[in-house]
Amino acid sequence: MLTLRDGLPPVVDTAEALAEVCARIAAGTGPVAIDAERASGYRYSSRAYLVQLRRDGAGTALVDPIAFDDLRPLQDALEGTEWILHAATQDLPCLAEVGLAPTALFDTELAGRLLGYPRVGLATLVETVLGFSMKKEHSAVDWSTRPLPEPWLEYAALDVEVLVELRDAIAAELVTQGKDEWAQQEFDHLRGFEQPTRVDAWRRTSGLHRVRGRRALGAVRALWELRDQIAEQRDVTPGRIIPDAAIIAAATAMPTDRAALLSTKGFHGRGAERYANRWITALREVSEMDEADLPTRAPRGDGPPLPRAWAEKDPVAADRLQLAREAMSALAEEHGLPVENLLTPDYLRRTLWTPPTTREPGDLLDAVAGVLQGYGARSWQVALAAPVLTRAILDADARAAAPQD
Repeated sequence: MLTLRDGLPPVVDTAEALAEVCARIAAGTGPVAIDAERASGYRYSSRAYLVQLRRDGAGTALVDPIAFDDLRPLQDALEGTEWILHAATQDLPCLAEVGLAPTALFDTELAGRLLGYPRVGLATLVETVLGFSMKKEHSAVDWSTRPLPEPWLEYAALDVEVLVELRDAIAAELVTQGKDEWAQQEFDHLRGFEQPTRVDAWRRTSGLHRVRGRRALGAVRALWELRDQIAEQRDVTPGRIIPDAAIIAAATAMPTDRAALLSTKGFHGRGAERYANRWITALREVSEMDEADLPTRAPRGDGPPLPRAWAEKDPVAADRLQLAREAMSALAEEHGLPVENLLTPDYLRRTLWTPPTTREPGDLLDAVAGVLQGYGARSWQVALAAPVLTRAILDADARAAAPQD
């Protein structure tokens, strides 16, 4: 079992303590292991409630970002260092909120994927690569709690305890497999990561497939948006106001008054009665909306249709997609990595739904490569995927033009 080699450090929550940590970090050597804890499942925001750091020569530090306006002094101390994170896309946005952004990074989870590890959770990788077992019992606690219990702090400190060693071992494997340049391109790309804006996020409401009719869909949207507004104001996760199941129940029944709403089977939750008048107002507004203002079943988007609809809408495009998927799966298996890391599936679908018009093989290859680069594919991905997609386009056209028996 992994244990803290230096004991549990105190939580840094004063300017003086932060200055001392910054001096230690700046005087340390090598990369810096960094992690952040959020209160997912408890709070609406994704802010960091604890930041953990470890560097050779500096030891481990546990910083409470809530105690400071920002952590820019720490950013200055980290200038020019390589950050080691696990699943960087989870932590980079909340770290940026407190003034922390890397100039270089190494993501152990992403590196594990490139190396073909079937399971890339931190505890699993640490056990597989380094042979240590890690504690897991505090992974889903409310990190906005103050003061933080000592067992939670120990759990948090362990997350950075061996990240430097894990990074070094995985980096050596990347070199052995000839994937170190791939990894570097991925890490450089990650430094510009921003949390994508979710369009029509209400469509992810659990149980939406059971809702029938545009007005009921409009009710789901209205209740979801009102719940989101309340949750943001109170800084609690939306499901703690009313669950998705309650939204579906109310949207299906469309009650017209408070009593009917509260007697609707399945309408429950901490905020069901407290905000009953607001739920009813939202439902009444939907009942009076023009049909044209109600949402449709299929979201409006600028991308290609769902793959299951391709055969009906464009059989040749469907054939391109099938050919490309088979070839990409084989290529991913050959290189020992997940197919989604070989190329983002959305880039593949968009390229094959509306491919370049030229069919001269060399020009088509260049055009496909340009399209993939435009979407954001990295150079190593383009080099591997562009020939596969080009071949799929040409073969699908040839099959479509061939005489039918």
